[in-house]
Amino acid sequence: MRFISRYLLLFTCILTGFRCPLQAQQPLSLKQAIQIAADNYGRIKAKAAYAAAADAAVSQAKRDYLPNFSLSAQQVYGTVNGQNGPSYGFGGLGVSSSGLPLPDQNWNSAFGALYLGNINWDVFAFGRAQERIKTAEAAAVRDQQDYQQELFQHRVKVAAAYLNLLAAQRLTESYRKNLARADTFRRVTVVRALNGLIAGVDSSQANAEVSNAHITLVKAQDLEQEQATQLAVLMGVEPTEFQLDTFFVSRIPNILGEAVGDSALSQHPELQWYKSRVDFSDRQAKYLKTLGLPTVSLVGVLQTRASGFSSNYAQNQRAYTQNYWDGVNPTRTNYLLGLGITWNITQVSRVAAQVKAQKLISKGLQEEYQLANQQLSTQLHLADVKITNALENYREAPIQVDAAAEAYQQRSVLYNNGLANLVDVTQALYALVRAETDRDIAYNNVWQAFLLKAAAAGDFGLFMNEL
Repeated sequence: MRFISRYLLLFTCILTGFRCPLQAQQPLSLKQAIQIAADNYGRIKAKAAYAAAADAAVSQAKRDYLPNFSLSAQQVYGTVNGQNGPSYGFGGLGVSSSGLPLPDQNWNSAFGALYLGNINWDVFAFGRAQERIKTAEAAAVRDQQDYQQELFQHRVKVAAAYLNLLAAQRLTESYRKNLARADTFRRVTVVRALNGLIAGVDSSQANAEVSNAHITLVKAQDLEQEQATQLAVLMGVEPTEFQLDTFFVSRIPNILGEAVGDSALSQHPELQWYKSRVDFSDRQAKYLKTLGLPTVSLVGVLQTRASGFSSNYAQNQRAYTQNYWDGVNPTRTNYLLGLGITWNITQVSRVAAQVKAQKLISKGLQEEYQLANQQLSTQLHLADVKITNALENYREAPIQVDAAAEAYQQRSVLYNNGLANLVDVTQALYALVRAETDRDIAYNNVWQAFLLKAAAAGDFGLFMNEL
C-alpha cells in the first residue's frame, strides 16, 4: 500500500453534485469527462444561474431611471362632515372627507369618485442613475468571472481525478501481475518441497508471499474504487467502473518547458475574479457618494373628480343625490405640473461613513488579489520543479524495470538450482514490484505536473491542446 500512497498525486476533493446515469464499460476520454462534468455538476449550473441573474439585474437598473406613471380610479360612498381644526393622518390613517364644518353631525350620504393620472420622474440626481447601472454591470462582470473561475477549477479537478484513477488502475494491474508471479513461484516451491529438494519452510514462506501479494492487490483495488467514486462525484454521474483512455501511459506532453509570463498570469480566471470583486467594490463606493446629493424631480398630475353633493350644499343640506351614476360621473378636472429639488442634508454625513467603509472593503479585496497572485506565482514555480523531477523519474523508470526484471530472473534461476535462498528471491521480487509501480506512474506524474502548471498559469487549453 505504501507504493500506492507514495507515488499518487492526490489533489482532488470530494464535492456534492447532481447525478445522471452513465453507461458502464464505455471508453471515457478526458475531454468527455470534462464535458459531462461541466454539464452536470450542480455548483457549475448554480454559478451560471447567478451570472444570468446578474445580467437581468443590469436591465432592471436601466429601467429604474424611467419615470413613475400611475393610474388610479376609485368610487366610494360616504358622508362629507367637516370640522374646523388641525389634523394630520399619522401613518396614512386619515380619511380624506371634505365638506362644510356644520354645527351638528348629519348622515347625508352620496356617491363620489376620483380619477387620477400621476407622473413622477427623478429627472436628474447628479449621476446617481448612471452609477446604479454601472454598479449593476460590475456585479454582472463579477458573477460571470465567478462562474468562469469555478468552471476552470472544476475542469482541473476532473482532470486530476481522471489521472489519479488511471494511475490507480495501472497500479492495480501491476499488483495483479505480481500476485500471478508469486502464485507461480509458490507452486514451484511446493512441488520441490514435496520432492525433498528444498526445505519445507520455503513453501510456507512462499504461501505467505502469495497472501501478502493478494492483500496488496485488494488494497490497490480499494484505492481504485475510491478514485472512481471521486471522479463520478465530480462528473455528477452515478459511480461505475470507468474504462479510461490509455493515451496518458503511452506519451508525455511536448511543451513542458514553455514559460508563462506575468501578463499571461494576470489573465488567470481566479485573478480575474478577484479583480472583478475589487472593481465592483470601487463602483459601489462611487454609487454611494451620489446618495448624499440632491434630487431634481419632475411631476405631473391630472385629476378628475365626481360627487353626489351639489355645489349649493353649503346653503342647502338637502342638495345631494344618492343616485350612483350622478355620484360617479366626473364634473371637475384639475392638472398640476411641477419641478422640485430635494436634498436631505444629514444624509451627507451618513453617506460619507458608508463610502469610507466601502473603500476599506476595496482595500481588503485588493490585498486578497495580491495574495492570490503571489500564491499562483509560487505554484507556477513549483509546477516547473515538479515537471523537472517527473521527467527525470520518467527517464529512469525503464532502466530500473529492466534491471529489476533481470535481477529477479537471475535469482529465480539460482534458487531453482540451489545456489540462492528464498530471501534473495523475495528481495528481488520486491525490487521488481517497486520498479514496475514506478514505471506505471512515471507517465502519469509527468501529466499531473503539467496539469499543475496549466492550473497555475490559468490556461487549461495549455493542457487540453496536448491531448
